[in-house]
Amino acid sequence: MGGRDFEFPEFYSFPPFFTIQPVLATREKQLNLWRELILRYHTEYKIKTLVVHDCPLWKNTSIGRELDTQDIQVIMADLVQSGHGEWEDPTVQTRCRILWRKPEQLASDIYEWAQSNGFVGSVCTVYELHSGEDVNGMSFQGADEELLRRALEILENQGKCTMFKGDTSSEDGIKFY
Repeated sequence: MGGRDFEFPEFYSFPPFFTIQPVLATREKQLNLWRELILRYHTEYKIKTLVVHDCPLWKNTSIGRELDTQDIQVIMADLVQSGHGEWEDPTVQTRCRILWRKPEQLASDIYEWAQSNGFVGSVCTVYELHSGEDVNGMSFQGADEELLRRALEILENQGKCTMFKGDTSSEDGIKFY
């Protein structure tokens, strides 16, 4: 059915969930549930890319249901339109970067973390933001580096930080204001 000990929500065992519903209001709720499921699953396992043809969420063997290709395309289009996914290969649409949090949300989370942990007025590295001990359990821990940098650019544009070039990309520094 899917991940190791991932706890699937109750609606995942509801057979109609695996067929895109024709009534607009029902379909909108259904797509929202798919979006939440995809985000939760990929966040829990820190999976940064959804490979469309190889996603375990599309099939629930315990109830004998799986999405057809057209319904998968509808779900993926909704995920991308919502801002929680970006095609890594826009022309063929087989690999989608999962944005656990939107760049704006991540920027806000990072700045709150910097304020709460005394980093305003001091410098840390991109590596520390991504993998440091101080970020355990934070929404940006282990985030895709490109997404992390986009969030930092938002903070830089807001005048809340400045980024400095290091010898390697993980050594790039950030000074928070």
